[in-house]
Amino acid sequence: MRLRLGRPDLSRYADRFDVPTAKDGALSVTFLGVSTLLLDDGQSAILTDGFFSRPSLGRVALRPIAPDAAAIDTCLRRAGIQRLEAVVPVHSHFDHALDSAVVAERTGAVLLGGESTANIGRGHGLPEDRIAVATPGAAIALGAFTLTLVESHHCPPDRYPGTIDEPLLTPARAGAYRCGEAWSILVEHTGGRTALIQGSAGFVDGALAGRTAEVAYLGVGQLGLQSEEYLTAYWDQTVRTVGARRAVLTHWDDFFRPLDRPLRALPYAGDDLHATMRSLGRLADRDGVHLSFPTVWRREDPWATG
Repeated sequence: MRLRLGRPDLSRYADRFDVPTAKDGALSVTFLGVSTLLLDDGQSAILTDGFFSRPSLGRVALRPIAPDAAAIDTCLRRAGIQRLEAVVPVHSHFDHALDSAVVAERTGAVLLGGESTANIGRGHGLPEDRIAVATPGAAIALGAFTLTLVESHHCPPDRYPGTIDEPLLTPARAGAYRCGEAWSILVEHTGGRTALIQGSAGFVDGALAGRTAEVAYLGVGQLGLQSEEYLTAYWDQTVRTVGARRAVLTHWDDFFRPLDRPLRALPYAGDDLHATMRSLGRLADRDGVHLSFPTVWRREDPWATG
């Protein structure tokens, strides 16, 4: 099989960057690259992942990595993030959890996840009262939000499988950030809005049965390398199962590129966004679901109809 060079052209999907801008004072979701999402109602806010350092591919391949404090502070300022109820990595790979403890420390948040995420927090020196290990399937109240973390899987292949079993000190090689527990995150806001955040394109059969969400934020990293059968099962086990009417795609951007430069798709060597969109477009049409991309840095209202 020949290696395909280059990367998909995002301009093909310009009309799908169509999530409505949030009105002042409304609950909003701001996409901040990969699976980092800020949910904010003006009083309470939660953040998934909080990955802002985005070290280059060369650095990740050749050297230990650590949170970049300057990049983190710049992104927090630009996003208007001062206080958070929680930082919730969707799993513990570096492109999700590298900065999570620093962001929690900066914002007064609880670091919420599995034991692997907890050990990232401990390695950074977060006190135990700022670390919360989730009980799978149990609801957790955090300000105006209620989160339920449901056990899931990472999309195959998981390049850094396993768990982080002791406090992780930085700098560390990327492979030290093992996947740990992967989550489907169900969000309910006191205003009645609901969402599913599926950070990685993996799933557990039947795990979301009986759950509902109006909107699904759907991770698609590596999905374009999977079979048509896998893509259909992934959609059916997430978007279709929870009954979402809009699916917003995440984890499609090249996370080795800093956030102060325009986002671009992952290269064909690691994924094929065009293949993903052919399949998901068909499935969205079949189920009457609005399929969208989020616009980075923009406060959006995925629950709005126009």
